Amino acid sequence: MTLEALLAEHAELEAKLADPSVHADQAGARKLGKRYAELTPIVRTARELEQVKADLEAAKELAAEDPAFADEVTELTARVPQLEERLTELLLPRDPHDSADVVMEIKSGEGGEESALFAGDLLRMYLRYAERHGWKAEVLDGTDSELGGFKDVTVAIKSKSDSPDGVWSRLKYEGGVHRVQRVPVTESQGRIHTSAAGVLVFPETEDVEIEIDENDLRVDVFRSSGKGGQSVNTTDSAVRITHLPTGIVVSCQNERSQLQNKARAMQVLQARLQALAEEKAQQEASDSRRAQIRTVDRSERVRTYNFPESRISDHRVGYKAHNLDQVLDGDLDAVLDALAAADRAERLAGG
Repeated sequence: MTLEALLAEHAELEAKLADPSVHADQAGARKLGKRYAELTPIVRTARELEQVKADLEAAKELAAEDPAFADEVTELTARVPQLEERLTELLLPRDPHDSADVVMEIKSGEGGEESALFAGDLLRMYLRYAERHGWKAEVLDGTDSELGGFKDVTVAIKSKSDSPDGVWSRLKYEGGVHRVQRVPVTESQGRIHTSAAGVLVFPETEDVEIEIDENDLRVDVFRSSGKGGQSVNTTDSAVRITHLPTGIVVSCQNERSQLQNKARAMQVLQARLQALAEEKAQQEASDSRRAQIRTVDRSERVRTYNFPESRISDHRVGYKAHNLDQVLDGDLDAVLDALAAADRAERLAGG
């Protein structure tokens, strides 16, 4: 869309949101509000650029008569390309899921029990990151390991606001294989081992286009279990759903009733199928967008966490920092900013 069309759309949305009758449909009003919030930075920057250009012309005329205005001309001249660059970035096509909440799966891989412990470390890292941003995180399901780690765990992370830059806009870069280098608790000789865990991230979209045929599902119920596999529920309230055509399996055991667990598991299944459909479409269109790694192989790593050197390295953008403790405590913004900047530069270059 052209800038003029976006400005007109913003004005139209502003008028609609001012109409009390629109808010009778809360879901519809929220959708309009999200789009309005998405367009507002574009409109604000375009108006500021227009004003700066007008001020620059006025300052040039005044400077021709009074040299005292020369500094103002210099200042305004420098601001024009800055605002133009900012507007160009804002006009880049957005990821349609940027405002979405996410479902994240963390799976242990090579490294046995040490990998499961690392998967638990990653889970805590993302939970702390969500806490720092005021997001709501909910562990939906998990398979514990003997030493307190996770063989696999699924967590839903939701924003409490309607910001156009939601959970997906930050955590979409986390998909892939994460590698750890440290001395495992099971290592008696003090040798450094390398193991890996896989992270999968899916946007939980509101307007899911996937239709699921009930005949394609196998639904199993079982008793919820806690640490060590002990039963924590006397009824079969946990639910496992298998999508037969794709083999995708999702489960949920943390809600209070079987009905609630099934509803939550269906939401996760829809997110998984939506992501699968989009990935297939991208492949068929020879889209160059990076795909998340589906195998937990140490050779296909996206990030390394080196404990002896307290170093975190993201291999996609060459990011390195020696603040591993802070990162594992949820201080992820610096590495995510580097990934977002690289993505933005690639899109600006037309890559």
